[in-house]
Amino acid sequence: MASTTSLVFPSLLHSSKKTYSNRRFPYRSISASISEIPSVSVTPSPPPPPPPKVSLSIQKIPGDYGIPIISPIKDRLDYFYFQGRDEYFKSKIQKHKSTVFRANMPPGPTIASNPNVIVLLDAKSFPVLFDNSKVEKKDCFTGTYMPNLELTGGYRVLSYLDPSEPNHAKLKNLMFFLLKSSRNRVMPEFHNTFTEFFNNLDNELETKGKAGFNALNDQASFNFLAKSFYGTNPADTKLGDEGPSLVATWVLLQLSPILSLGLPWFIEDPLLHFFPLPPLLVKSRYQKLYDFFYESSTSILDEGEKLGISREESCHNLIFTTCFNTFGGMKIFFPNMIKWVGRCGGKLHRQLAQEIRSVVRSNGGKITMAGMEQMPLMKSVVYEAFRIEPPVPLQYGKAKRDLIIESHDSTFEVKEGEMLFGFQPFATKDSRIFEKGEEFIADRFIGEEGEKLLKYVLWSNGPETENPTVDNKQCAGKDFVMLVSRLLIVELFLRYDSFEIQVGNSPLGAAVTITSLKRATF
Repeated sequence: MASTTSLVFPSLLHSSKKTYSNRRFPYRSISASISEIPSVSVTPSPPPPPPPKVSLSIQKIPGDYGIPIISPIKDRLDYFYFQGRDEYFKSKIQKHKSTVFRANMPPGPTIASNPNVIVLLDAKSFPVLFDNSKVEKKDCFTGTYMPNLELTGGYRVLSYLDPSEPNHAKLKNLMFFLLKSSRNRVMPEFHNTFTEFFNNLDNELETKGKAGFNALNDQASFNFLAKSFYGTNPADTKLGDEGPSLVATWVLLQLSPILSLGLPWFIEDPLLHFFPLPPLLVKSRYQKLYDFFYESSTSILDEGEKLGISREESCHNLIFTTCFNTFGGMKIFFPNMIKWVGRCGGKLHRQLAQEIRSVVRSNGGKITMAGMEQMPLMKSVVYEAFRIEPPVPLQYGKAKRDLIIESHDSTFEVKEGEMLFGFQPFATKDSRIFEKGEEFIADRFIGEEGEKLLKYVLWSNGPETENPTVDNKQCAGKDFVMLVSRLLIVELFLRYDSFEIQVGNSPLGAAVTITSLKRATF
């Protein structure tokens, strides 16, 4: 995105002249287009000015790793059970009086041979994790351990490759091709799929008095991705409606060492965190996914061969990108975003409905990318949801050489080979950058001053103001994910004036229950 807030898709989402109408709401035609960024006059209160830059002497990184085996296990128990993740980090900040310190990260023994990391918990030190000249990303996508390659067909998929590896550019170009080839299907398929999703919410709410958002969202998100990326409706294949459940068990085996399912610690910790679950448990289920993707992605696999990638390796990467990265993101982020917007209540809902419907009406009843650029509050709400609760909170990178890193208050020396770890929600709530960073402020990113803060929105494994390339590790689908997140809010408030929710916990994000939906009245 360079230095703008526009969704710029130079080659991924070109204009489409098709429109799609909806009988139930007269302003639901959809077309994709690109326009210049509109001027925005609404300006929130500016954040406090940064402190003056001073020269900081190099300090020893506080903290230590304790007693081998014993201390990492104790830290793991604190992290998952006795303190909880956020309190684990807060307590160490208080103890060391620093946002940079040494600690152990799960899973530790016996899954990870070396749990030692240097923790980065502020907006100034965190971005070193995006600097490929300083950190290596090889095999550290999930942290200090590497899932069994049998779970990805024996291949190290794109997420585990460092940009210096030859296959990285080939595979990332393949993902760019996937996005480009689907550009004309994305907006209409989102509308069609999520219209069905909202119909299902309405029906469940009417019959049961409440509706579970997550399960319906999982099915809709998987179907949307299959239809938009591959032009295939899973319901018309042998896969049927099994996609989300197959993905869930496959992902569980990869992430179980760093997940908590809410079981008592003395049951869950030995079950999940001492030994990896065997890939054999999901072999047949993964084969169903593989068969579906292989049969649905002929043109993408052809392109992979042109790039020098075997059809088999391309297919395993398409599964990972679609199911783990993209579907996983929608599975986690959509309920989280609805949680935050729902908690804001009717006033924000009315403002969003007025802005969205006004723009759609002025654009001839069409939802367009150009039109969404004329919705500053809607855009800010989505950015704020990504800021306050990013869908991938943990980032890792191994120092390529001896480094100097800076927090707001100190300078530290890192040795070559040391593992750096950042917990993103602390960096994106940094009070030195974001006023009331712990609060969801819907209009935070409106206006010139608000846009200046976008460089501190880091959910895509890079700043919101930068773009993914074959030379970096920023999410290839960054603009795609931003687009569909905006579309969810637009579709929601074209259909409803307001909604009410209940929120529970799940292993991945929030569990949202819809308790009230007020249909559009204006």
